[in-house]
Amino acid sequence: MKISYHGHSVVVIETKKTKLIIDPFITGNGQTDLKVNDVKVDVILLTHGHNDHVGDTVELAKRNDALVVAPFELATYLGWQGVKTHPMHIGGSYEFEFGVVKFTQAFHGSSYTVEEEQKIIYMGMPAGILFSAEGKTVFHAGDTALFSDMKLIGERNTIDVAFLPIGDNFTMGPEDATIAAEWLQAKRVVPIHYNTFPVIEQDPIEFAENLSGKKGVALQVGESIKL
Repeated sequence: MKISYHGHSVVVIETKKTKLIIDPFITGNGQTDLKVNDVKVDVILLTHGHNDHVGDTVELAKRNDALVVAPFELATYLGWQGVKTHPMHIGGSYEFEFGVVKFTQAFHGSSYTVEEEQKIIYMGMPAGILFSAEGKTVFHAGDTALFSDMKLIGERNTIDVAFLPIGDNFTMGPEDATIAAEWLQAKRVVPIHYNTFPVIEQDPIEFAENLSGKKGVALQVGESIKL
């Protein structure tokens, strides 16, 4: 399994047979190295409905005939846009041909903003994602605050790599994310959701170096790790 980071919260997972992308915010993302027209994916996983996470989902899904897996309300909305979806919700898991997806809780918001209409559309609960395939488990926390049930997630799952937001202001900052890393007991921890906007500027290298056990990995945009 190959996992690569592409700025903000964009993560690409490649198994032997399937290519997945999580929260494909590409257009308008000054941190990413991806171009929408070049992205080829089979599955899109979404943590919540904010614009900087839904991103280019509709265009990517239609161009690639990709399946979108998302919390129920968000999946329903995207289905109305002509996208093929599989709705799920927090606590539920489903075994697909490409692996097992389980949604965990996240403490955040979830809505889609239509700026030209000054309208905010409720998209249900935000979530984190546990993805398991080929004997490995990846945890993408989505946008979230620190919460004590991260201990339970760590106790019940052997997490090979966890992607944790460190930007502060909208999510956990580095100090809380450090605690989250300890509770999750992940073998490797990669910081996400930082430096895209001035209000979430952080030092990912410092965060990674401060984690115990040398498990912090501050991936540069476009870099990958293999499990």
